[in-house]
Amino acid sequence: MKNVKKIVVALVLMVATTGFVNAQSKVAHIDVNKLLSEMPEMKAAQSELKKLQETYKAQLEGSMTELRNKYTQYSNEAASKSKEENDKRAVELQGFEKNIQEAEAAAMQEMQQKQAELFAPISEKAKKAIEKVAAAQGFDYVIDASQGGGLIVAKGKDLLPSVKQELGF
Repeated sequence: MKNVKKIVVALVLMVATTGFVNAQSKVAHIDVNKLLSEMPEMKAAQSELKKLQETYKAQLEGSMTELRNKYTQYSNEAASKSKEENDKRAVELQGFEKNIQEAEAAAMQEMQQKQAELFAPISEKAKKAIEKVAAAQGFDYVIDASQGGGLIVAKGKDLLPSVKQELGF
């Protein structure tokens, strides 16, 4: 009988504690990717990245055109040149092609660095706005509702409109 009494008391305490914890936690959600994509700063950053990408693309295409022109020229002149001269030209073309590949890799790396440099302050601004809105509305947890983010049911409060208002757009 004493054991049954202890079990009942333990169950009552567990249910009461669980109910108290659930009553204290408020959860909201926001699609962070949508928020970031709609921020004016993000649109400006993406535009800047696109211009940089076009600059690199034009430089690389110019180098590729120069390589093709040299290859065509060397191929046309190969019959009238000595074997040593043709071998020297082949090595030159290989070096030129290697330089283009290295320039392409460097451009990709610079694009990634520039993207990180531009996006970091925007992400931080969004995070601070989300935190501010969540605190003002009394939410303990905010779940990212972006596609593939793991949120299955989104019946709770969506903070996206409030955060956009906080950011001024």
